[in-house]
Amino acid sequence: MDDETFEPPNEGTWELDTTHNSRPITWFTRSPLVSGFPRGFAEGLARYGLLLGRYDVAVIGGFMYAQRLPYGFRGSATPEQMRARIATSDRAFTERFWREDLTHWDEVVKPDAVAAHLAVQGVDPTELSDEELAAHVGRCQDHLEAMIELHHRYSAPSLMATGDFLAGALEWTGATAGELMGLLRGTSAISAGFATAELDALADAVAASESGRAVLASPDDPAAVLHALTADPDAGPAAQAYLDAVRYRSIGYDVGEPSAGELPAMVVGAIRAAVAHRKSGPGDDGDAALTSIRARVPAEHLAEFDDRLHEARLVNRLRDERANYSDGWAVGLARRALLETGRRLAERGALADPEHAVDADAAELAALLRGDAGPSRDEVAARVRRRTTLTVDDAPPIIGPPPSPPPPPEAVPEPARRGALAMDAAMANLFGVPDTPNSATVLRGLAVNSGVYEGPARLVADGTDFDRVRHGDVLVTRATSPYFTVVLPLLGAIVTDRGGQLSHAAIVAREYGIPGVVGTREATRLIPDGARVRVDGTTGEVRLVQ
Repeated sequence: MDDETFEPPNEGTWELDTTHNSRPITWFTRSPLVSGFPRGFAEGLARYGLLLGRYDVAVIGGFMYAQRLPYGFRGSATPEQMRARIATSDRAFTERFWREDLTHWDEVVKPDAVAAHLAVQGVDPTELSDEELAAHVGRCQDHLEAMIELHHRYSAPSLMATGDFLAGALEWTGATAGELMGLLRGTSAISAGFATAELDALADAVAASESGRAVLASPDDPAAVLHALTADPDAGPAAQAYLDAVRYRSIGYDVGEPSAGELPAMVVGAIRAAVAHRKSGPGDDGDAALTSIRARVPAEHLAEFDDRLHEARLVNRLRDERANYSDGWAVGLARRALLETGRRLAERGALADPEHAVDADAAELAALLRGDAGPSRDEVAARVRRRTTLTVDDAPPIIGPPPSPPPPPEAVPEPARRGALAMDAAMANLFGVPDTPNSATVLRGLAVNSGVYEGPARLVADGTDFDRVRHGDVLVTRATSPYFTVVLPLLGAIVTDRGGQLSHAAIVAREYGIPGVVGTREATRLIPDGARVRVDGTTGEVRLVQ
């Protein structure tokens, strides 16, 4: 695998992924990603009979690239198969496949995923022999691949109803995608935090306990504060339950990112903020917004508008649930095993640092644990240096010919047209960013949530920076994962370079009720860390005020 060149696996168009990972992919994650992502995505696309046949991924020059291929590309489907695919697309909407998928998710898939995670989590890597640890690392890599596949198997089910709503409502109302997505607010509880119930219970326990409040207010080291809080006679059980829920949750998509348990300052800050503002949720102006938008819908489309909105609201939670209950957990569990592996190998001089273990794959780590031939410590260190110093700005945005636009709706067979329009609307609002110009002091993006917030900007380049976030900060980052929600109680607003109205940052800002501006393209370059900024969630402007 050559990280020094950008040689694609085929002659097609490969587009750089700038939404999920801002740096090269760790060596451990590459195989699970490249195998699990396209396999899961293809299954979801087939389930809905979509004419986007594959969404392949590859690691090129160390970075994640994606390639979209239509169904039947270069004669890969017979006429009978194409007719069956189109018929499936029609049935997906008339029979509302997402309802069945949501029920199956709730009753079978999610419980099975939780059980699989807990089985891996129940193994303490520090208690294993080297041989057992090598096997456990391999198990973690397999588990990660299975969970990446699961995440993307539910990509189409989680997007179809929302894309269908947007495709119709954008045409009927003239409203912006941001206004329309605001109507889904309050339908995805998990987007406001994975362990919100545990955090709320902890906030109540601390508020009711004099000793718990004293522990939380202590100026001691954050790790010591957490330890003391779990030992508190009143708040201890609630503190332990919350920490157990978030400890092995990754902050990002890759094992190179820390888990929440590695960022005690962030966790303590989140608990303090939750205690200070417990039970204070965002205001609800949804009825007024819905009334205003419905008034714009032509009478002949009003019933369909209401129906599509109902379906989008019904399934909206699946968008972030599928991530939090799949690879968001598996990444953290794999990292736990890797750090123990790295600790042992660093003690023996096989690695320069325990964290370098993330830049070796499972087979290489097994060989090193057994004392067999494997990559040298300098070779692995070189991989780490490349991954931690390069960003997507150092990679070509497109490899191969320019991407072709989607076919016009009239070119799509009528029974498959609704599905194609829904997919186009979803993809455009996942990744599309505006081209409005920015200046040195004013940036423009997509407005998320009404309201204005002014506070200090906190630039977060990777997960380790989350420990610097303080209560009231404005998070400024390239993009967010669905897994960073443990930091939400600290934030006053969110600003990103990338992502559209369906991005995780936009969903989280809406559900948590804070202003957000996404897709500014240049926020991380133009906003200095610590600068005071005003974020306008109505106009989509971010202004440096000093």
